[in-house]
Amino acid sequence: MTHAAALLPLTVAWPLLGAVLLAGPGRWLPRLGADALASAWATAQLALLAWLWSAAGDGRIISWVAAWTPVDGHSVGIVLAADRIGGGLALLAAALVLAALGYSWHYFDEPESERGHGGAFPALLLLFEAGMCGFALTGDLFDAFVFFELMGVAAYALTAYRVEEPRPLQGALAFALTGSVAGYCALLGIGLLYSRTGELAFARIGEVLDREPAGPVSAAAFALIATAMLVKAAAVPFHFWLPDAHAEAPSPVCMLLSGVMVELGLYGLLRVYWTVFSGPGGIPAEAFRTTFLVVGALTALTGGVLCWQQRHLKRLLAHSTVGHMGLFLCAAALLTPAGTAGAALYALGHAGAKAALFALVGVLLDRFGSVDEHGLYGRGRDLVAAGALTVTGALALAGLPPFGTGLGKSVAEHATVHEAPWLLPVFLLVPAVTAGAVLRAALRVFAGAGTTPRQRHAGPETTGSGEEPEVRDPSRRVPRVMLVVPALLLGASLAVGLLPGLAHRIAEAAARFCDPAGYAAAVTGRTVPAAGPRVPEAGWTATGVLLGLAGTLLAVAMAAAALWGPALKGPAAVAARTAADRLTVLAVVPLRRLHSGHVGDYVAWLAAGLAALMVVFALCT
Repeated sequence: MTHAAALLPLTVAWPLLGAVLLAGPGRWLPRLGADALASAWATAQLALLAWLWSAAGDGRIISWVAAWTPVDGHSVGIVLAADRIGGGLALLAAALVLAALGYSWHYFDEPESERGHGGAFPALLLLFEAGMCGFALTGDLFDAFVFFELMGVAAYALTAYRVEEPRPLQGALAFALTGSVAGYCALLGIGLLYSRTGELAFARIGEVLDREPAGPVSAAAFALIATAMLVKAAAVPFHFWLPDAHAEAPSPVCMLLSGVMVELGLYGLLRVYWTVFSGPGGIPAEAFRTTFLVVGALTALTGGVLCWQQRHLKRLLAHSTVGHMGLFLCAAALLTPAGTAGAALYALGHAGAKAALFALVGVLLDRFGSVDEHGLYGRGRDLVAAGALTVTGALALAGLPPFGTGLGKSVAEHATVHEAPWLLPVFLLVPAVTAGAVLRAALRVFAGAGTTPRQRHAGPETTGSGEEPEVRDPSRRVPRVMLVVPALLLGASLAVGLLPGLAHRIAEAAARFCDPAGYAAAVTGRTVPAAGPRVPEAGWTATGVLLGLAGTLLAVAMAAAALWGPALKGPAAVAARTAADRLTVLAVVPLRRLHSGHVGDYVAWLAAGLAALMVVFALCT
């Protein structure tokens, strides 16, 4: 066993051990000591994962825990498999956990007696990190379910961190109940597969399934597991929990939920498909591609429309995440190395930008106790640095070159041109709309731009006013670290688009990710086939740069129209406003009514989505 393989289990054990230390002996540490210990622990985890990502190189690191290796092809041991996609996601999770810990140093400045002890919050963050890393690195379906649940439980607890207040508790309950139903779906799907194959390792299940023709059992199992992953990924119609959870979770937690957790749901869907269901005994590629291209497009458009209509800044960013997740799903659903590379680069650039924007909304909540775009009109004029960073984050969301979002969007668009050209308008429009909404809010709040917005509207809406501050003293000077962390995150998003060689390495990793035969050979100890899928081109192109600039200009134009359009006079302006009002009544109001806030409605939509997936895949197998 190599040193890298020997150290791979430590990537899960290390944050678990840190969480135990902080939750137990950590209760006697002062808050400063607990934060310092947690940050040092997370830094060590980040360094370990960075070394393993580098050591993975062109192959995979395989580790059978406690040396319980397969005998005659059968195994009962736990296998971890790190390639540069799974390992990269674990590395991203570790980086964002460290950023959230650094941001939180002065964020929760309340007396320790009000929130338990000082180690509770960082302990939960490390527990969350252990679940995410284990989920990204496991090669076993049942272990994936265990880490899926560990990740979920920690996320529910973090969302309800201010448990003594009703709204966080309500948001966490909606999140937990929806996530629990998703967990039951995953467990049922795993049970069906185990009854059919007697195996739990991804590679072995796929090999046994491929000995017989596809049938209703594999279709039902895939629909159940896909539903669980799509709930975590917040794809339509499984996304309803996400805006409620983001609205009530502390800002550092939102950085993780939008920055990496939803991306892990998409990763889980693809990992399970490629390793288990991509063969002749699984789901036909055309059925997967068609189904999830439609789901991705609906997710992107729904997120974009609802993002534009929001004035509650956390919900605005949450719907933006839904919109971008739809684009990631569209790119990955092409089932090509180019689409996978585009999705990976896009998600990586998006993680830095979106986490930074949530951190900057936390600055507003820290200072004013509100996240209402209209109520904060012009109140952030003295927060020059926060305003500049928010505008920068909005431009990154639009895909402005050379941000990593722009590079990922460009690679995904290039892949889409050949496979599904009808998606190109979606790739141009959704980032522009979501970035335009963020830009509009930033200019209103930090510059007092445009006409004074209406405080009340005729229809029901979530304003974001009257939010409970997440800190003890909302009027204090903003701690410097709360601006340094989002600046670093935006710099990281920029680096994704600029670092030479990074895009090519991710393209190589995407090609290996789409090679189930190579994965199965590596995990079971056989000789890995020399020839795999061709490595796609993954760099800047003139067309990609032009589309990124066009999307950014469209975002700026939409923000300007929203800010100064109401003051325009003349028949053309009146006609445009009338058309916009009619469009709102026809398209937006029904969508808003679907987001009722009732958990029963969310579960009903989850059941409807599951039934639809079962019917589609049963008909196609």
